[in-house]
Amino acid sequence: MTKPANPLRDPRDKRLPRVAGPCVLVLFGVTGDLSRKKLLPAIYDLANRGLLPPGFSLVGFARRDWENEDFRQIAYESVKAHARTPFREDVWTHLSEGMHFVPGEFSDPGAFEALSMAVKELDESRGTGGNYAFYLSIPPKFFPQVVEQLQRSGLADRKEGAWRRVVIEKPFGSDLKTALELNDTVHRVFPEESIFRIDHYLGKETVQNILALRFANTMFEPIWNRSFVDHVQITMAEDIGIGGRAGYYDGIGAARDVIQNHLLQLLALTAMEEPTSFRAEAVRTEKAKILSSVRVPGDLAVATARGQYAAGWQGGVNVKGYLDEDGIPADSRTETYAAIKLEIQNRRWAGVPFYLRTGKRLSRRVTEVAMVFQKAPHLPFSQTDTEELGQNALVMRVQPDEGITVRFGSKVPGTSMEIRDVNMDFAYGESFTETSPEAYERLLLDVLIGDPPLFPRQEEVELSWKILDPITEYWASRGGLDQYKSGGYGPESADELMARDGRTWRRL
Repeated sequence: MTKPANPLRDPRDKRLPRVAGPCVLVLFGVTGDLSRKKLLPAIYDLANRGLLPPGFSLVGFARRDWENEDFRQIAYESVKAHARTPFREDVWTHLSEGMHFVPGEFSDPGAFEALSMAVKELDESRGTGGNYAFYLSIPPKFFPQVVEQLQRSGLADRKEGAWRRVVIEKPFGSDLKTALELNDTVHRVFPEESIFRIDHYLGKETVQNILALRFANTMFEPIWNRSFVDHVQITMAEDIGIGGRAGYYDGIGAARDVIQNHLLQLLALTAMEEPTSFRAEAVRTEKAKILSSVRVPGDLAVATARGQYAAGWQGGVNVKGYLDEDGIPADSRTETYAAIKLEIQNRRWAGVPFYLRTGKRLSRRVTEVAMVFQKAPHLPFSQTDTEELGQNALVMRVQPDEGITVRFGSKVPGTSMEIRDVNMDFAYGESFTETSPEAYERLLLDVLIGDPPLFPRQEEVELSWKILDPITEYWASRGGLDQYKSGGYGPESADELMARDGRTWRRL
């Protein structure tokens, strides 16, 4: 039965937040790092903000001999250690009442029968209405097995007036072929509108602010094109190594891990045309148009660069190189740094290069989109007046110092006409009284509400692999990798890539 609308609720009132309806969230892989450090704390934060319904229930599924109380204790410790909002005993007590645990193997049909019985009992006891979201926080190799078990046990079957949704964490395949196979498997059980592919970067407030910056203001749109923009740099740099992720990371590498999803999504949001609305279909259509217009340069020897971090000093600590990390083969050819040059063949961006780079063990942690503008066509100053003047830039900082920087030339105080670059900063932390929610808070709420604008659809995933596959295939046919010192700025080949075009990377 359809729930009647609240006549006292005005959708225009921003004080009334979106609240999920009655539902069960089934979390597979609840013992993993992602669940403990991100998902469980995000669920608590949503509850603390009053964004979960009174009957919300959370079911953990894992290969552990736990009782409900064991699961609640692990969740309690995760929340206390990692939650963004203050801990409140009354919120936790209410949330934990709806927490349950089902032990089992992914290959065991009996475990999924027990899971089916558990969620049906929650429908009765907590009024969750048969609405189930299945979050697959598990290695990709288990996706097909779990999805098929959901189908076999009847858990994926939609009842009238209720919904089923499945959430898949990246990577969405390891190339176009495996992405298509994964898509076929999931689509046999769930329709496209019920599939939520999580890219947590799209849940970050500053990523969403790229759209606000572009389409809510008039001052930027006239210069957001090839007539004024010289090039665009999109960077995700990390100051850490692979940590304990050797089993996942080796053989995947920086390009598949970051460029195929995070950076190409940032490119799409930066370069896309204005959508007709912020509805999911309109936003996704414009992103897909851009990704289908991206072209990889013909000579990949001069348009790409890659490397592996070597030993070096980082933050005053002498750290080991990639090949010396635990679990990494001595002959590994997996890149920890990747840089590529792409072009977009449409009227707005023809001739404007987009440079994408990502790497581990670099000088600092930063994710940003930098739009670098052309130099002024005429400077009525002497050459010495403008020796320290660079190019105007608009920099959208995604993390860690979320905000926007505008770089422009200004006169230095004094009697002489000396012009140099200055920065004008907007920082989220200084401009708003409330802190930005974690990405997973926004994305989990969107899953439970059924609002998909921030989730890439399968077409975007396939287009991204079509861009990246020729590059990774070219690298696979090549020899060794450039080494770069930990704590530095990446391999020399990346600087040479930019130097060939008469440009330089922004300093990290």
